[in-house]
Amino acid sequence: MSTLDLIKEVSQLTDRAILFHSAAGKDSIALLDLMHPYFKEIQCVFMYIVPELEHINKYIQYAERKYDVQFIQIPHFALYNYIKIGHLGIQKDIKTHLPNLAIITDRIKTKFGIDWAFFGFKQSDSMNRRLMLRTYENNAINFKNKKCYPLSEWKNADVLKYIESKQLINPIHYGGICQSSGTSIDDINFLLYCKKYYPNDYQKVLLYFPLAELIVYKHEQGRKTA
Repeated sequence: MSTLDLIKEVSQLTDRAILFHSAAGKDSIALLDLMHPYFKEIQCVFMYIVPELEHINKYIQYAERKYDVQFIQIPHFALYNYIKIGHLGIQKDIKTHLPNLAIITDRIKTKFGIDWAFFGFKQSDSMNRRLMLRTYENNAINFKNKKCYPLSEWKNADVLKYIESKQLINPIHYGGICQSSGTSIDDINFLLYCKKYYPNDYQKVLLYFPLAELIVYKHEQGRKTA
């Protein structure tokens, strides 16, 4: 079954969908474009580690204008763990509960009264995702939990080719091999990108994670002595 057939199959069951959208990530950029013609309402959900970053909001605003969709921004489930352990100097709270993506998804479904949720996961992302996705119908639809993964059988090159062919906004590539869109707060490439291109975002990251500056300092000192 093709990607569009997967999307159409769910759209025959409902005209409203939730899309967990990473804002600047290639998979989300492509998936929203694929879904848009088939749903009356798509509620996008962006999960942040640091809220209201300028370079992320540019992508959210682009999507809202182009597709007439609405975004909500909520804490990423990884953020709760960072708070619980006081990662990189963030204000620590050992009593913080640790909701996973399934719990967060159920909360969003209840909040908006929307049954189906879409995700940009691909089998090529990791072994865990490959094993999970292969348990679903057509490797992509979990009818029991009403979740759909239309890009399941795509590769990164397929996603980038689609974005180019449709002339969509280019995704952010922070550098290195990290595929996340700002969720790995200790990723030096993410930190250097913010510092170089969006200094206000960099300062906001340091406001929440002050010890992240030490990662950048060690990196820059290492380059000076190399």
